[in-house]
Amino acid sequence: MTTIGIIGSGNIGTAVARLATAAGVNVVIANSRGPESLAELVEELGPHAKAATIEDAADSGAAVLLSIPVSAYKDLPDGLLNGKTVLDTGNYYPSRDGRIPELDSGQYTQLQLAQKLLPGAILVKAFSNILAHHIPHLARASGAPDRTALPIASDSPDALGVAADLIDRLGFDTLDAGPTSQTWRFEPESAGYTQIYLAVPTVSPEEFMTTPGAPVSKATLREVLASATPVDVASRRA
Repeated sequence: MTTIGIIGSGNIGTAVARLATAAGVNVVIANSRGPESLAELVEELGPHAKAATIEDAADSGAAVLLSIPVSAYKDLPDGLLNGKTVLDTGNYYPSRDGRIPELDSGQYTQLQLAQKLLPGAILVKAFSNILAHHIPHLARASGAPDRTALPIASDSPDALGVAADLIDRLGFDTLDAGPTSQTWRFEPESAGYTQIYLAVPTVSPEEFMTTPGAPVSKATLREVLASATPVDVASRRA
């Protein structure tokens, strides 16, 4: 039976854990506060879920979902994710992460910087351009006519395959959005970011969290990513 490790029990990590356990995928979830802090969540998730240390979550399955602030990557134990296929949900938010010169300058995309910080990991950017509350609302069975597509990106074709297979089980189609250098197309404030999944795409950012989601097909997602233009990351709100 498939098992996924999840490091980070925030909104995205928890939303993916709920989809995974509902699909019969075993989840080993961890956070920086320790397994005891996850007792209530694991009880809610049921028999397919287990709370663990970060080390156990990293070693638990074929893939690991990493859903922590970008500023916390440097605090992970050295070598924790070496050789692991890692679904990286991270985004750079200066208001939370502080200013990161390598991202402000455009020297790296978020995923390229993550690869520098986690050199042994095999990274795939995934679940990074959709709001947490839209994840359960837009998940559909394979073949559903209103199934939503999510972009995934990596420099590893094998890791893309692992991610696509897992995300398919969780209820979404995937679109190969290219290598790590192209992930700016669905980073914050870009054309491919969260607003494309809003039922009313012109609402203000303050309303994003209460606006229902709407399906986005693979064809639509491909068009949106192709139309994206680079964002001035340095002007992102601090």
